[in-house]
Amino acid sequence: MTALRPPRPVLPSVVLETERLRLRAFIEDDIDDVYASCSDPGLQAWLPLPRPDAPYTRADAEQWCREIAPGMRTGGEGQQWAVTLRDGGRLVGAVGLVRVMWQAMNSEIGYWAAPGERGRGHITEAVVAVSRWALDQGFQRLEIKAATRNTASRRVAEKAGFTLEGVERGAMPLHGGRRADLAVYGLLPADLRDRTPAP
Repeated sequence: MTALRPPRPVLPSVVLETERLRLRAFIEDDIDDVYASCSDPGLQAWLPLPRPDAPYTRADAEQWCREIAPGMRTGGEGQQWAVTLRDGGRLVGAVGLVRVMWQAMNSEIGYWAAPGERGRGHITEAVVAVSRWALDQGFQRLEIKAATRNTASRRVAEKAGFTLEGVERGAMPLHGGRRADLAVYGLLPADLRDRTPAP
């Protein structure tokens, strides 16, 4: 007889706000913007959604907003936020806690920026908000993994205070049968304490 596994913890549904941004759950009204962003060739070059052997469709965006993103939180797998501007509410990207390992209290942070919104610091601001919130929830280690040649994504990790720890060779499948090496960045609660000047 197989023992039943206890249900995984569920993160609280929260809205996070920064100086310029409001991070909230994905909603039905985001579908067209998610489709436009995730089917963009610049994003697909480094983040082959929904998988490396398939193009991104509007049906994928519908499933993301209606089922996958909310289901990650309720299933105890993590949490996803739509990154929107506080002024006007425009969707500028996404950030989320993924691959949560509850026993170790570790998680990975994933993110993407909408076309036309890259290079404005929005995603770095969102990653800082999510990572600090996650550490406040008791997480003991956060990771960001980015293709070694994806300089924009790596810059987000570095500006958000994560430390480069190494490279996972051939770890990420991309379109066309290619594979990318992943730079691994980490953030621990002690990293923030060590950077805080003594009073």
